[in-house]
Amino acid sequence: MARLSDLIEAFLKSMINEEQGSVEIQRNELANKFNCVPSQINYVISTRFTTDKGYYVESRRGGGGYISIKRLNTQSAGDYLMHIIASMGNKISQHTCEVFINNFVDYNIIERREAMLMKAATSDKVLADVPVDKRDDVRATILKNMLMSLTVK
Repeated sequence: MARLSDLIEAFLKSMINEEQGSVEIQRNELANKFNCVPSQINYVISTRFTTDKGYYVESRRGGGGYISIKRLNTQSAGDYLMHIIASMGNKISQHTCEVFINNFVDYNIIERREAMLMKAATSDKVLADVPVDKRDDVRATILKNMLMSLTVK
């Protein structure tokens, strides 16, 4: 059985798809729909609808408050990749790197086979000879270079 967080995420993603990439919700209304506390909605939005996962979230507090979730424009794969490269920073964990790569597959920017190769090239296993305190730096450099090569099709 799916966890409540998974159900809320799936519901929000389907709403975003139906609304052409953007949706505005009221946290309390959504919490009532799923019979949960509003903080559960906050948790799902803050962990599953982040910039690195291709979303922009904006909220307004108060009586008529809302949360707006917009999927970043992935119409242009090159623009999306450049956005990721610019926002990535100089370090990236293996987990975060894999999240990025999975998103690239979800947005049809790369194929599953390419994703497997990218994950292999950025894994802790392949970086075993790199000092632990430098692995995230090296991984970011490798991923950025792979993404740059994808922008030049």
